[in-house]
Amino acid sequence: MRFLPFMLIGFTFLSSQCKEEEPQKPDPIIPADTIEQIIRIRTNFGDMLMWLHPETPLHRNNFLQLASQGLYNQTTFHRCVPNFVIQGGDPNSKDADSTNDGTGGPGYTIAAEIDSAKFKHIAGAVGAARLSNNVNPTRASNGSQFYIVLPQNGTPFLDGEYTVFGQIFNGLSVAQLIVSQPKNPITNRPYTNQTMLVEVMPMSRALLREQYGFEVR
Repeated sequence: MRFLPFMLIGFTFLSSQCKEEEPQKPDPIIPADTIEQIIRIRTNFGDMLMWLHPETPLHRNNFLQLASQGLYNQTTFHRCVPNFVIQGGDPNSKDADSTNDGTGGPGYTIAAEIDSAKFKHIAGAVGAARLSNNVNPTRASNGSQFYIVLPQNGTPFLDGEYTVFGQIFNGLSVAQLIVSQPKNPITNRPYTNQTMLVEVMPMSRALLREQYGFEVR
């Protein structure tokens, strides 16, 4: 009988050890907020943020690739038409010869992804420049040149003619400042180079919502 208390104490100690060694249940997995690939266009007048439509994958993937490679850096907005668009992204605009601006690209075209039912030429819409229908009946896009729609009411007469593949959701006022700069009245090219730096910025949907009021569809 005198050993019973010792045995009980020993049993209690062993029991507590067993409890401590029991495997813990893993914490429930909470999915991380989706990260989106946002385009930032940096200019002398500020930044513009652009969303690329997943529904135009050829244009989206191409733009992401060219931006990651730095092709757009130091290109200019070479065509700036008030109450219409600003256009840029031509590698030729990096050189000192302004007469070839608007004629270049990366050496290829992109098949048209026109869907005017989904994506219209509203204010801030980003579309792909291209050659005219008489030499380009399939409406294939230039591999790098793009334009940004300026009017508050958009440019609906362009719907169905060009691929809209993105949207400026922050900083459209920057484009308005660029188009207001003194320019050649014939070519609409600003006298002072309006250069850009383009980079891919991963952003969470929560940040886009909270900081910019932009809701991913």
